[in-house]
Amino acid sequence: MTSITNPQTDTDLGAEQKVEPTHFQSVPILDPVFQETYTAHLEKEELSWRGWMPQLPEVECPAKTKKELVNTLTIRLREALQAREDAWDKQLEVDIEAGKLEHLQEDARRAKQAGKRIDL
Repeated sequence: MTSITNPQTDTDLGAEQKVEPTHFQSVPILDPVFQETYTAHLEKEELSWRGWMPQLPEVECPAKTKKELVNTLTIRLREALQAREDAWDKQLEVDIEAGKLEHLQEDARRAKQAGKRIDL
């Protein structure tokens, strides 16, 4: 048993809470599109495995085997990254249509007039 206390709390929680230590494996998972590596945590449960990615909280799932879990996490990682990319693109379009980026165009014109920028 491990004792856990949180010295950053503002309130008195009373006696220390006793919890079982958590054992999990950290496994690198490569995003197949951008070739960037993410860390997955795998935990063996009684009859199955559970995995999650701290960098992407939406990527979490159970599986019957470790191999199945890693494959599923890889797929879910790609789906989550694609969803984030799609949301970014949509927000950019909305911002352009709303005129929120016009100041950047004006800044670029001024920089070019001042000789601080060249056209490629």
